Amino acid sequence: MDKQWLQGSPTRKSGTNSAGLNSAIFSSPSTPRKNKKKMVYSDRYIPTRSGIDLQAAFSLANTDHIHTTNNANGNSNIENGGNVNDPDYLRELEANRTFESVLKTELFGDNVPMTYNKSTPNIHRTVTPPNNNDFNMNGISNSISGRNLNSSLHNISDSEDESEYNSPTREELLLRTPQRTPQRQAGNLFTYQSPSKSRPNSSSMNVQNELYSISPVRADTQSLLLSPPKKTRNIPKIPARVLDAPDLADDFYLNLVDWGSQDILAVGLGSSVYLWDGASGTVNHLCDLGTNDSVCSVSWIGSGTHLAIGTNSGLVEIWDTTTCKCTRTMTGHSMRASSLAWNQHILTSGSRDRTILHRDVREPAHYMEKLEAHKQEVCGLEWNIVDNKLASGGNDNKLFVWDGLNKEPLYKFTEHQAAVKAISWSPHQRGILASGGGTVDRRIKIWNTMTGSKVHDIDTGSQVCNLAWSKNSNELVSTHGYSRNQIVVWKYNTMEQVASLTGHTYRVLYLSMSPDGQTIVTGAGDETLRFWNVFEKAKNEPNSSSVLLDAFTQLR
Repeated sequence: MDKQWLQGSPTRKSGTNSAGLNSAIFSSPSTPRKNKKKMVYSDRYIPTRSGIDLQAAFSLANTDHIHTTNNANGNSNIENGGNVNDPDYLRELEANRTFESVLKTELFGDNVPMTYNKSTPNIHRTVTPPNNNDFNMNGISNSISGRNLNSSLHNISDSEDESEYNSPTREELLLRTPQRTPQRQAGNLFTYQSPSKSRPNSSSMNVQNELYSISPVRADTQSLLLSPPKKTRNIPKIPARVLDAPDLADDFYLNLVDWGSQDILAVGLGSSVYLWDGASGTVNHLCDLGTNDSVCSVSWIGSGTHLAIGTNSGLVEIWDTTTCKCTRTMTGHSMRASSLAWNQHILTSGSRDRTILHRDVREPAHYMEKLEAHKQEVCGLEWNIVDNKLASGGNDNKLFVWDGLNKEPLYKFTEHQAAVKAISWSPHQRGILASGGGTVDRRIKIWNTMTGSKVHDIDTGSQVCNLAWSKNSNELVSTHGYSRNQIVVWKYNTMEQVASLTGHTYRVLYLSMSPDGQTIVTGAGDETLRFWNVFEKAKNEPNSSSVLLDAFTQLR
């Protein structure tokens, strides 16, 4: 954290159960499976497809046929000794089938033939899948204990020689269960697969998919898990830079900080104005009003070459910052000029004398229009240059919207319960205006000045001192006083808090934003200026410099 004086001076301020083992060894051989420990089928490890194990693939491609025979009791058995009337054995068999199918898919991706068959030319009859009411989606029978496997899985005509029939492979038994997708085109199991087909994406995944239909996870959850992670927003909780600003007034109604388009920050300290260069970090003293006057407001013209200064005596001065000379002094206010706003060549000032003056700096007259709608000090002014509308807020708890230079306000919003100093126009949506109320109110209200309606009303919990819209994203930043003294970033239009920054020990009365829209500077009565890297860089921001343009400028 870089901390320095604004003026450039130094910083101040296990065991074995034998009984159980014997019972397992000396169990009855006639019923080997009835007394066995209940098996628990859990998730199996599925290898990735970054490398193919050819030995595993060969064993998968040469799985043994499953044959069923009738025992002396007339029950159907499988050649390897399993009884089809044993539900545990059937679950084990089904789990093995499922694992082999999933393993093939994981190893070979979309190129594995899910309906892959060995050369069995003696098969002339198809296998009829069981009824949907008897099998669930995973191929496990709900009523298999009362059914015969031959009648369930083999539907062969009595006139057909049964010796010509070969039992299907394990893959066939698995994949001929209900609710499977259409069979894929048969192919070689070892077909080359492009590395680009690394994993199925969420867009091609559905409930019918061979791989994901056996999962207990719902399709929408699978889609969420497979989707790429969102980029996290990391907003630093500490300021990037801190400048000491002695004599920075702790006055809610003043506007003493403004960051111009030329990357120069103007700050009013007591009776002086200082300029901090964002590029070089140097500080220059612009002017001193003397012991009998003080700075109440500062505002840069759009081009960033001239600075307007409102004084405690009611005067408004315009200074050329390149030559450090005052080019004009204008009168019209009988009390301090606490707010200023530019609209091209029109400079508007608000005063404690309750008036608003429009000044054309090209004309010799000190002002061209006087507005007298507010009943107390005008402490907030903001021009919407695109729509040519002015928003004004006062200590009378009123928010007015003016159309151009008209003498009567277009809208009068009277819902705030305290002084309205925080005012900001959205640069992303036409006619959207944000306003904030003081200690008694503590609310941020969003207005649609195209219709005159209120869009949002948020209780922030503390005095709202300033508001500013991000230039690069549809977000809003607010600074607060009593009693939290925090800085909050809001996401529009849900008005959810993105971040809350603390550090100032007094009310955060002043706020301005850098020309690139990435950094904000805040000032408080603790006599410090803090720079926060809050917003991201604009996505389609053009290059700030051009070699051709620079050369052309030098030629001129």
